[in-house]
Amino acid sequence: MPKRPPNVIVFFTDQQRWDTTGVHGNPMGLTPNFDRMAAEGTHFATACTCQPVCGPARSSLQTGQYATTTGCWRNGIPLPNDARTLAHEFGDAGYRTGYIGKWHLASADPVPREEQGGYQYWLGANVLEFTSEPYRTVMYDKDQSEVRLPGYRIDALTDAAIRYVDDRRADPFFLFLSFLEPHHQNHVDDYPPPDGYRERYSGGWIPPDLAALGGSTHAHLGGYYGMVKRLDEALGRLLDALKSLDLLDDTIVLYTADHGCHFKTRNGEYKRSCHESSVRIPMAARGPGFDGGGRVDRPVSLVDVPPTLLDAAGQDVPSRAEGRSMMPLARGSEEWPEEAFVQISESQVGRAVRTRRWKYSVSAPEGKGWEDSWSEEYREEFLYDLKHDPHELTNLIHQESHAPVAARMRERLIRRMTEAGEISPRIIEAERQPSGQRHVSEDEAEA
Repeated sequence: MPKRPPNVIVFFTDQQRWDTTGVHGNPMGLTPNFDRMAAEGTHFATACTCQPVCGPARSSLQTGQYATTTGCWRNGIPLPNDARTLAHEFGDAGYRTGYIGKWHLASADPVPREEQGGYQYWLGANVLEFTSEPYRTVMYDKDQSEVRLPGYRIDALTDAAIRYVDDRRADPFFLFLSFLEPHHQNHVDDYPPPDGYRERYSGGWIPPDLAALGGSTHAHLGGYYGMVKRLDEALGRLLDALKSLDLLDDTIVLYTADHGCHFKTRNGEYKRSCHESSVRIPMAARGPGFDGGGRVDRPVSLVDVPPTLLDAAGQDVPSRAEGRSMMPLARGSEEWPEEAFVQISESQVGRAVRTRRWKYSVSAPEGKGWEDSWSEEYREEFLYDLKHDPHELTNLIHQESHAPVAARMRERLIRRMTEAGEISPRIIEAERQPSGQRHVSEDEAEA
């Protein structure tokens, strides 16, 4: 009798920085369950979003394609009805598929059936921050009927996920659980945690980039941390439920986020920039194929998640996928691209690449943004040495000493852009100034 394929759960958070986790050095004790999953499973320690905006990142996570390919390159553009999502791929393989939480890929709330991404079970809202509040969770079922759930919003979604797993444990299932937290609640511009949690974490450890740059950090970090803590508690509850149902060893659980949060330190809001605070995300997986995988330091991307989940479940990866399976990395392979590629939209039309040492970013001329997904011309904007300046406080793009690095990173960026189906752009080099530093060697530029 053939072995039953593993169940798959995506535990997806919104606007969560990678350094909220203990495995990345946060001393506040926010994420013991994530940290344990990273230690026992596979920790993708240098994971980046492919688009630091909610809707575009989600389109990539559903399809394995870049946002310029899906057409959802900014918020407010629905995923095309003929797009092939993870729900279609797993559904065709005999899985029961379910979606719970924030979608952000439809034209309206409630989300019409034809815009639900092919999921068989649906309990969601297109823009959950508009339909709900922290203690008033309102979503919609498959038939667009309103459903109100009790409890703090994270707990309400987690309860629904546990019920889904319990009801469908007889057959292989794919569940996408999409939280709003720790995203801000828009109409009050606040990060409202469960009652009592803000006080627990206010005045605590501040990431060095935020300590140096300020922004809205002091007003918001305590609540933000409280949300992260409750998310980790929800992860623990879900894993406990799987264990109690004898499903834990047969279920892949992947935890990640759509993008990070820079608390108004890099532009006038919270994301949409090339900086680590905006593009770097937590990512770890446990279960079949991932247990004992250890720490993976190669830069990986959100667009790599769909091929990875299909591969881990023993399914074929469709040729249209622009990401690649991370399973070889989980098995110890070193064969992987040296850089992650990031497209940036809305606040600017930008592109960036990140290697383990260097970050390089370009931006289209002013005036490009909301109505433009690409540009024929870009200007060099940022170059950071992440080895010596991990918090990106010193922009090296104008340093003559680092011109060789900029040239190598420019080559990488153009190659990745064309591989993603974009035209080969004209990139205007930044004006270089003597810095008194020695020139970076070619070997260092390759790092």
